[in-house]
Amino acid sequence: MPVIELKHPLVRHKIGLLREEGLSTKSFREITAELGRLLTYEATADFPLETVRVQCWSGPIDVPRLSGKKVTVVPILRAGLGMLDGVLDTIPNAKVSVVGIARNHATLQPEPYVDRLAGDLHARTAIVLDPMLATGGSMNSAIALLKSRGATDIRALVLVAAPEGIAALTAAHPDVRCWAAAVDSRLDGNGYIIPGLGDAGDRIFGTR
Repeated sequence: MPVIELKHPLVRHKIGLLREEGLSTKSFREITAELGRLLTYEATADFPLETVRVQCWSGPIDVPRLSGKKVTVVPILRAGLGMLDGVLDTIPNAKVSVVGIARNHATLQPEPYVDRLAGDLHARTAIVLDPMLATGGSMNSAIALLKSRGATDIRALVLVAAPEGIAALTAAHPDVRCWAAAVDSRLDGNGYIIPGLGDAGDRIFGTR
């Protein structure tokens, strides 16, 4: 299964805070960024290292450095932007690509409307950001686009995943791992995650 649910106490605590209906936009935005940092920490744990000689105050020493990893962070507009700052705090040199995919609320199908991707995707790790993995349509569409442009190392970060979205991602892209702060119960008839967070985009941007 490509979805890894984080069990760290800090992650569980913070996702619990986000579930409060009355949480302010400011707090929701801040906690979303904090979870972006924690998810990035886990998703990059296998990045390779190389040894580099540097001049320390006590003399020359060998230190570990990331080995040739180029990263592009790919928020799915608009809600994925809420996780972006937290991810960039952890990987400040990453290029930022954007993909705009809106869900048609009548058909629940993804409708792409814009993309602006970094170059040399074949040489980069692409980290896709979307707070909610609900039906999986938007995530699968974004990943398919990245693959069509040459990306081979694709990872995803979400706040909450539904079993239906996990199944869809597993079926369409079994090679892509996804880190989730929580795996929830199910989708309702409108395609929203239960218990979920509500509309994450509205809560991040204050348009609820």
